[in-house]
Amino acid sequence: MRKVWIAAMVMAFGWLALSALTQAEDEKPKHTTKEVMKLAHKGGLMKKVADGKATEEEKKQLVELYTSLAGNKPKKGDAAAWKEKTDAVVAAAKDAAAGKEGAGALLTKAANCMGCHSAHK
Repeated sequence: MRKVWIAAMVMAFGWLALSALTQAEDEKPKHTTKEVMKLAHKGGLMKKVADGKATEEEKKQLVELYTSLAGNKPKKGDAAAWKEKTDAVVAAAKDAAAGKEGAGALLTKAANCMGCHSAHK
């Protein structure tokens, strides 16, 4: 009976470990910070959304990119400051994607390049 209990415990711990590893992989952001900068900023997607000229698909893409950005770790600087800045840009992108009044200006302000680069790059 004791061997069955030990085997069951080993299997349970193995399952928990595998589950934790799978969950950690699932939580990894879809895009790197470099990819986000290339697509959203250098590619002009953020400006297009902020100006109200983006398609629904482009709006969704920008929200996805900024959500990935928020999930990445900064190269340097305070993680709490990174979270504050990335949470603000995600919220602004969501508002702009939803067509909220004045959201384009807020998105442009939240996506201030030097605000992040000086502290985190």
